[in-house]
Amino acid sequence: MKKTKLFMDTVVDIQVVTRKSKDQTEAAIDRAFEAFRKVEQACSRFSLDSELMEACRLIKTPVRISPFLFEPLKFALEVAKWTNGIFDPAVGKAMEDLGFNQHYLTGETIQSSCSGSASYRDIILNDQDRTLYLRKPLVIDLGAAAKGFAIDLAAHELKEFEGFVVNAGGDLYAGGLDESGSKWRIGIQHPEYKEQIIQTVEISNEAVCTSGSYERKSELKADMHHIIDPRTKQSPGEWVSCSVIAPYAMMADAFSTAFFLLGLDRGSTLIEQVDLKGILITSDLQIYNVGGN
Repeated sequence: MKKTKLFMDTVVDIQVVTRKSKDQTEAAIDRAFEAFRKVEQACSRFSLDSELMEACRLIKTPVRISPFLFEPLKFALEVAKWTNGIFDPAVGKAMEDLGFNQHYLTGETIQSSCSGSASYRDIILNDQDRTLYLRKPLVIDLGAAAKGFAIDLAAHELKEFEGFVVNAGGDLYAGGLDESGSKWRIGIQHPEYKEQIIQTVEISNEAVCTSGSYERKSELKADMHHIIDPRTKQSPGEWVSCSVIAPYAMMADAFSTAFFLLGLDRGSTLIEQVDLKGILITSDLQIYNVGGN
């Protein structure tokens, strides 16, 4: 059974291999889609009434937040620490200034008044009471963690089935086995030809997520895309595509962006340190496979 819906400016496909009844299967798929709705409602930078944007308006005030915001933000801050801030969820204002501030359904744009000088160090999470505290005005962007988190929550709702894939615009988690009893064969999109596959991987109970410079380009500034180095406010050009294979989609999602920002040497070191696998593609379509022994 396969169903499709739109969340987070992304087409989400859920495919299930099962012997269970149609009603049982549809109910589980609906719960999986509900996970996307809850995460989008919590983490969207494009809706003024999202939990994230409401919290960003309260400076130097502890704000209690839901697990749907707390968990992806906590992980994003951990990755920020591991990369010394090259991956930084405080990059939201820079994203707005490049035109990445329009809601995909309403067309409404958001332009915050903060200066954009803040960093992840100005975002304080309290584990005990689950509160968020901002030291200065800033905009949090969870584009490199929230979708992966939603995929993981959806996958949890489908774990009872023999096999399933939760695919959110090419970022996905594949559980169990496919219809033929084999690992899922997943194609990595060609950076230049959208309908073509440049490499395939076989996975089971793993996620694969890709960050690419070809996905979203700024309409306001040439040579800029949605992956931004928070130190230079520029988009790296070493790669056109970075894919990461990980046990969970939130890990694959965040580390694919971190990998893109770090480059080959430092990115490879990080991927090996966290025991993941990466596939990097250069602008001249050279492919580097790193990590994973």
